[in-house]
Amino acid sequence: MRKINKILVANRGEIALRVMRTAKEMGIKTVAIYSEADRNALHVRFADEAVCVGGPKSNESYLRGDVIIEVCKNLNVDAIHPGYGFLSENAGFAKAVEAAGLIFIGPSPEAIELMGSKLAAKAAVAKYNIPMVPGTEYAITDVEEAKQIAQKIGFPILIKASAGGGGKGMRVVDSVAIFEEQMQLAVSEATSAFGDGSVFIEKYIGSPRHIEIQVLGDTHGNIVHLFERECSIQRRHQKVIEEAPSAVLTPELRDEMGRCAVNVAKACDYVGAGTVEFLVDENLNFYFLEMNTRLQVEHPVTEQITGLDLVREQIQVAEGKPLAFAQDDLTINGHALELRVYAEDPTNNFLPDIGKLETYKRPQGLGVRVDDGFEQGMDIPIYYDPMIAKLVTFGKDRQEAIEKMIRAIDEYQITGIETTLPFGKYVLQHDAFVSGNFDTKFIERYFSPDDLKPKPTEEEETIAVALAAMLMQKQKPAIADNAAATNATITSNWRKNRT
Repeated sequence: MRKINKILVANRGEIALRVMRTAKEMGIKTVAIYSEADRNALHVRFADEAVCVGGPKSNESYLRGDVIIEVCKNLNVDAIHPGYGFLSENAGFAKAVEAAGLIFIGPSPEAIELMGSKLAAKAAVAKYNIPMVPGTEYAITDVEEAKQIAQKIGFPILIKASAGGGGKGMRVVDSVAIFEEQMQLAVSEATSAFGDGSVFIEKYIGSPRHIEIQVLGDTHGNIVHLFERECSIQRRHQKVIEEAPSAVLTPELRDEMGRCAVNVAKACDYVGAGTVEFLVDENLNFYFLEMNTRLQVEHPVTEQITGLDLVREQIQVAEGKPLAFAQDDLTINGHALELRVYAEDPTNNFLPDIGKLETYKRPQGLGVRVDDGFEQGMDIPIYYDPMIAKLVTFGKDRQEAIEKMIRAIDEYQITGIETTLPFGKYVLQHDAFVSGNFDTKFIERYFSPDDLKPKPTEEEETIAVALAAMLMQKQKPAIADNAAATNATITSNWRKNRT
């Protein structure tokens, strides 16, 4: 076992602060890195030491693995925590960290590489009989061969980039007539985005739920799952609201999916915190989607229902310590929700709305948690993901967690930019969400930008009705005069025509 005394957090914003807070509780020193755009960021002020690693763009700073490792050497750092995004799932960076004699707080480079390829991941877990969406088991670029496979699977089908993510290199094809065109577009987009044009084909599940299982493994061969997170409220294939546990999983299905997630982790000798993602259809059949080999943005909801600090567990596993609990020791307590508060305009297709936080006041109270990296007066940089905060609520059950979230949204004061707070409140009050009867098509089915337009209060409606009545009363004499004049004209013409 290796004792960690100093950690460099190779990230920024709320996740950097979140990791540093746990490290501080454990008596571990922290080093922040920052770009020129983040010179005044909160994580820079919180850390014991901070070093500027380059310009504002990610490839000038947070993606400079060589510079980051050099900083570690200069400051006698023991370990690097990558957070999520940036270098967190970069197998080459993980190898370089280990080669430099440092501890990478995460899985092995081999596990990252294996699970980073969707096709390789599917092949690795096949021996464990994990349910998978029908489709190809290998990369394919030949259009004619792909067309034959698609016809065998049955339309609609999904063409998906092997090295893809975020919806890039993805095409839904409804018929054989447009297959060739869509296949070529998918390969072209995948090549452009990832430098790899290989794709695979699978049966398209039109309205799935997106449910993921948190797993945790140590270097002694112990792997457990920490139950599920429901992540079906999405825009542009990216999550906006998450919750734990899911409203639709039975205890039996939860156990079955948990066992499958643990087997996926075993397939790559997984160490640390990771997430196995599944698609679940309307009949509650589930299919393996992929594994994310890092801490997830939505990890706080799992922490709330289990009482575990996942970053603490990551650090202890990285030090070589065994997990302090077994699967049977874990239980679900209560319910948690997370709303990603983005600097985006929901009334304008969720486009980023970068600017200055003129007002910024966090909600407080029992069962409310805010993970953020901003304060009033700060600017939202244009160079990075526009997430401002993760608003998390916890209650004894789902209804209480929803009620707390609605109250917290109302209490959260942000001006100067548009955010996803109004959208979050809309979702939480919608019958489909309240009932639990929703899937990844929620926005497509139920949401319109007009839904967020201010509705008049009862008092405003009363005033509007009174004003309309007054206006009509004023117009009556004029209407009567016009009517009399019209009638006189009509009578006169009638008489004239009679003579």
